[in-house]
Amino acid sequence: YLIGDKGYLSHSIQLDLFETREIRLEVPMRKNQFNFRKMHWILSRTRKRIETLFSQLCDQFMIRRNYAKTFDGFKSRILSKLTALTVIQFINHSENRNINNLKIKIA
Repeated sequence: YLIGDKGYLSHSIQLDLFETREIRLEVPMRKNQFNFRKMHWILSRTRKRIETLFSQLCDQFMIRRNYAKTFDGFKSRILSKLTALTVIQFINHSENRNINNLKIKIA
């Protein structure tokens, strides 16, 4: 399974992914669509977590702002931001706090 955005509702895209890579694309339906049905709660929860993570990477870690001059510099900056995110999530987990809370005091 692959969870997609509402922009990938096209049946032809879903069929192409399944035929070429055997990937089943799960896309939430729009509320105004014909035969609307809600996404399964587990997939919906996972999708929300992914969207929150991307939002945090863009807003708090400024992952879009990258002034690297080389590809190696780009790689190291992205890797350092992902590592920092992972360390904060680990600290939150070990302290029994919500792992989504990235603005924490470590003292």
